[in-house]
Formats: sequence, C-alpha cells, structure tokens
Amino acid sequence: MAATAGFPYLQRYRAGHLPSGGDPTVVRAHPSPALVGPYPLMTVDIRILTPADRAVLDRVADDVFDHEVDPVLAGEFLADARHHLAVAVDAGTVVGFASAVHYIHPDKPAELWINEVGVAPTHRRQGLGQRLLERLFEVGARLGCHEAWVLTSPANAAAMHLYETAGGRRLDPPAMFTFRLPPASG
Repeated sequence: MAATAGFPYLQRYRAGHLPSGGDPTVVRAHPSPALVGPYPLMTVDIRILTPADRAVLDRVADDVFDHEVDPVLAGEFLADARHHLAVAVDAGTVVGFASAVHYIHPDKPAELWINEVGVAPTHRRQGLGQRLLERLFEVGARLGCHEAWVLTSPANAAAMHLYETAGGRRLDPPAMFTFRLPPASG
C-alpha cells in the first residue's frame, strides 16, 4: 500500500524532487484540515530510520516514548535489520514513532509485528499514527511479509480507533501472558 493511498493531502517526495536532492525514505505529511482540530497546520516528515540516523532520536518530544531514549539501545535497535522504526519529525524533533519487527517462522510466511505506536500530545488526532503505520506496512510488504499484526487492550480507546481506522481487522480477544526472566548469568 502506498503511503499516500487514501490520503490526497500527502505528498511523496522522491530523490530529485526536492531542492536538496530529496530522500526517498521521507514522506512529508500535511494533515487534512478535518484532522487538524485546534492545532496549527504543520509539516511533518515521516521516515524510516537507519543505523546512520541514530542521532535523530536525540531530540524527542515529551510523552512520545514510554521512557527516555537510551542511545545504546537505540543504536542496537537500528543496527538490527529485522527491527524497523518509523518516526514523525517536526522542526527537528521526533513527535511520533511506530516500531515493528519482521520475523519468520519454520511453518509460516514472514509477518510484521507492530510493537508500539506513540505520538506527542501536541500532535495527536492529526493522522500521524496512521501515517506511521502505513510506512511500516510498506516496509513489511517490501520484505515479503504477508501480514502485519498488533495487540492492544480493548480498554485503550485511542489505539483501538487507530488500528480500526488503519484498516485492521479485529480478531477474538487474545489472552496475553508475560513471564519474568531471571537475570543473565556470567
């Protein structure tokens, strides 16, 4: 699915179409007036980070990630070819992200697991979450993933709305279990 599918107010910039030569990994998002609400119209770059982009995560708006970005963990994440991080950057500051892992299994085609989506309170309700997901869907499709999936709590109304709006199909509620692992020895 193209990042602009269904979003006529998005413009895709490819190399050669920007004065700087452009970056084909960047989609410049112009929010629809219907989505802007009380916020001023802004231009936000949506891009997939590479290991060379680690410094982009040095400037992150409040309440985007759950915790402060750790430069070592960020570098490790971006260096892993199976990890993908889409970010929304406004005036040099990360104001949203969506992370995913593409994986294979011995008996199933490749899939894309959407781990998390976060958008700064100042930039919510402008369609950034959906645009970030679309960029990850593009990555997954390019890598041969046949499906993308995510888990969320039905009580998380914002996430439920995002995933339904992005075209997700709700399945029977799964049960999630977590397991505490002992610290690594040695």
